[in-house]
Amino acid sequence: MEERYNVQFLSPAAEYIGSVPKAGQATIAAHIKYMRSGDFESVRTKQLRGSVRELIVGHHRLTYFQLDSVLYFVRGFQKKTAKTPKSEINYAEKVYKMMRGSR
Repeated sequence: MEERYNVQFLSPAAEYIGSVPKAGQATIAAHIKYMRSGDFESVRTKQLRGSVRELIVGHHRLTYFQLDSVLYFVRGFQKKTAKTPKSEINYAEKVYKMMRGSR
């Protein structure tokens, strides 16, 4: 599988993934591997606001955005309600604007 995207995990996303049981970590890693190769058809994602999206892996959610050929995973959380918490979307959007502005 050829890599079309680089992946960067911001520390809150890395810490979340690290807190997930090993089986969940393996599933998340498999989904990210598909995304890395440009295969977004094999994973479930959802646009949240503007460039901010979430990767859906069972009851785990990872907010992310893309800048050029890099996928930045911002934060992870467990889905407990029907809607993604506004605080998660706002945080990811703030990070996106900061990263985009530093280019």
